[in-house]
Amino acid sequence: MTYKRAIIISAEFTSFVGHGALDTACLPPEPIVIGFGDMGEPAVTILATEQISDGASGHILLFAISRPSCLRMFRLLPSVKASWYLAADLRELGRALVAIEGESEVAAMLRTARSMELLCRLFVALEQHRMVEYHGSTMLSVVDAQRVAAAHQLVSESWQKPLTVADVARRSGLGKAKLTQGFREMYKCTVAEAVSERRLGNARSLLTLSDLPVSSIGYRCGYQSNASFTRAFGRRFGMTPTELRRREKSFGG
Repeated sequence: MTYKRAIIISAEFTSFVGHGALDTACLPPEPIVIGFGDMGEPAVTILATEQISDGASGHILLFAISRPSCLRMFRLLPSVKASWYLAADLRELGRALVAIEGESEVAAMLRTARSMELLCRLFVALEQHRMVEYHGSTMLSVVDAQRVAAAHQLVSESWQKPLTVADVARRSGLGKAKLTQGFREMYKCTVAEAVSERRLGNARSLLTLSDLPVSSIGYRCGYQSNASFTRAFGRRFGMTPTELRRREKSFGG
C-alpha cells in the first residue's frame, strides 16, 4: 500500500503530504485531523474520527494535531465536520508545502517550517473569525464560490455600515443575481438576512453584557432608528430589546 509522506514535527503534530493512504501509526494522540483537499478546492475540512482512514485519500495535504495541544497553543477546538473556505494566501502556502521535492535535510526542514507556518496561520484566521464557513454543495464555479465567500466575509466584517446587495455585489465582483444565488446555495440565506443576523446577534450580546442604552445599541449595530431596531429585534427573538435585557438581568441576579 502507498502511504502519504508523514512529516512528524513533534509528538503532538504530524502533517501528511501526497497521494495514498494515511499511516495511522504516525497520528498523535487524540488527533484533530484537518484536510485541505487537493489544494485547488476552496474548502478545508475537519475530519470526524470515523473518516480519518477512509476519507484521507481525497486530501493531498492533511494536518493531525492533538486536542490538548490545540487547546494549549490556540485555546480553541475546531468543530468536527466543519468546513471553511481557505483564503488564497493560505492555499498558496499549502501548495508550496506540497510542491517540495526530494529527501534532503533542507527539504525536510522546509516541509517542517511550512507545515508549522500554515498551521499557525490557519488557527489565527479561525480565532479572528476570518475563515468563511462552507455550508454545502453549490453549482457555482470555484471562482464564483470564492467571490461569494469574499462577499460573506465582507458582511461579517462590515455589518455595522450601510450595506445593500448592490454594494456587496460590486465590491465582490459579482452580479446581483449571482450573489443572491450564491448566498442561497452556500449559506441558506439572503444577503440581507446575513447582515441582519450579524447585527442582531451583536445587539443581543451588548444588551446582555453592557449597560449601554437600548437606543445606543441599536445605532451601534447599524440601525438608523430605535423603532426599526425594536421591530427587527422582536421579529428575530420574540421580544423587545428592553424585555430581553430585563429577563437576562433577572436571571443573572
